[in-house]
Amino acid sequence: MADDPMLKFVGRPQAYPAKRPAQLRAEDFREIAERYAVPDAESQAGRCSQCGVPYCSVHCPLHNHIPDWLRLTAEGRLQEAYQLSNSTSTMPEICGRICPQDRLCEGNCVIEFSGHGAVTIGSVEKFITDTAWAEGWVEPVQVGRDRGQSVGIIGAGPAGLAAAEYLRGYGYEVHVYDRYDRSGGLLTYGIPGFKLEKDVVMRRVDRLEQAGIVFHRNFEVGRDATLGELRQRHDSILVATGVYKARAIKAPGVGAKGVVDALDYLTASNRKNFGDAVPAYDDGSLNALGKHVVVVGGGDTAMDCVRTAIRQGAASVKCLYRRDRANMPGSQREVANAEEEGVEFVWLSAPEAFDGTEQVTGVRASKMRLGAPDASGRRAPEVDPGGALQMPADLVIKALGFEPEDLPKLFGAEELGVTRWGTLRTDGKTMMTSMDGVFAAGDIVRGASLVVWAIRDGRDVAAHMHTWMKARAKAPISAKREASVA
Repeated sequence: MADDPMLKFVGRPQAYPAKRPAQLRAEDFREIAERYAVPDAESQAGRCSQCGVPYCSVHCPLHNHIPDWLRLTAEGRLQEAYQLSNSTSTMPEICGRICPQDRLCEGNCVIEFSGHGAVTIGSVEKFITDTAWAEGWVEPVQVGRDRGQSVGIIGAGPAGLAAAEYLRGYGYEVHVYDRYDRSGGLLTYGIPGFKLEKDVVMRRVDRLEQAGIVFHRNFEVGRDATLGELRQRHDSILVATGVYKARAIKAPGVGAKGVVDALDYLTASNRKNFGDAVPAYDDGSLNALGKHVVVVGGGDTAMDCVRTAIRQGAASVKCLYRRDRANMPGSQREVANAEEEGVEFVWLSAPEAFDGTEQVTGVRASKMRLGAPDASGRRAPEVDPGGALQMPADLVIKALGFEPEDLPKLFGAEELGVTRWGTLRTDGKTMMTSMDGVFAAGDIVRGASLVVWAIRDGRDVAAHMHTWMKARAKAPISAKREASVA
């Protein structure tokens, strides 16, 4: 009997794809690590312990069949591994790049608990589908039989794109409306290329266009059409806008020139890397070159900002976060990458004021300490009376997260129900909003979250919309039959 290629975690150490040296990768916006060579991917996949209850799958929002496609990879059956990976996710190579695996699948790997180091699930996932694209295994979207009904999707981010693919597979005519000139949402303009190179996103969008999905770019609901008008055009509507309104900082001097929002900063950088004309980058407003940069926040967006500033040639980059390293929301891997590239983290600190009248010149911050747990169970930060900090800053980037825009007002649809947080209120079973035939999914419902959750929501809402539209399609058919009998 041939030797089983699995359960090699005891004698085979964990090995991620090698990262390029920090000094070299800080000079460009390429991804920091190449994908595995075939033998390395097979070897690392073979470390999987093939658990009877795979916690990796349980803790994956998409419930990917992780142990199964790891086994297929270890056995050299890469095309089958791709097909299985693709069966539960519309963007496996994107999730492989940007999911916080240390908090999800890899963080719950059984062999990680045993002290042997988790299986490198994300890197193998990326390898499988990148190989599929290179080998021509990625097939066109399988378009279902034409149902004579159409769907309008507002938002071309991960939730909207995932739903569009599934709905096209069900046989609906699909139109996607988005405010930007390129599709992808935060995948395109919010996440830097060193985490997700843009051709990886664009090839997914191209595949959807080839399936007959119609993209209406530079289209703003409320300006080019109200939500009610779009509802008249289509049999159902999906709102998948995400959340884009930056959380504010309340501190003296916050309105000074040089204090900017994270998304404006990241969008300018990504546009520049696309080759677009970006006046605010060229005039230095959204460019860190030669500047002392302070980023406020501790999530993944803050990590994107500090690492972008390094690549733009900042004189110094500091990250202020009000909690300590152990309690930050961002990926610990991203923190490690940032530190390697020269970012300084100032833990337990929060901005108190911004110096400068017309142009920001510095940040005054309070030292913080962790007090009693708050409502979420995390220890709440409070001001430490004995500490104060002051640091020079030519550019301050606010990266405190995102909140929903006022969609009822923006879309001209006051009847659209929202929660007390401003997210859209939906029925828990059907994912429909307060407007008949208008559904919602992704961050606009759950608040700022992960791309993988947006993809899961897109998959789920497509099934609910399909059920709802099938029921509506039956009524006119029955009426026609009754009329013909009469």
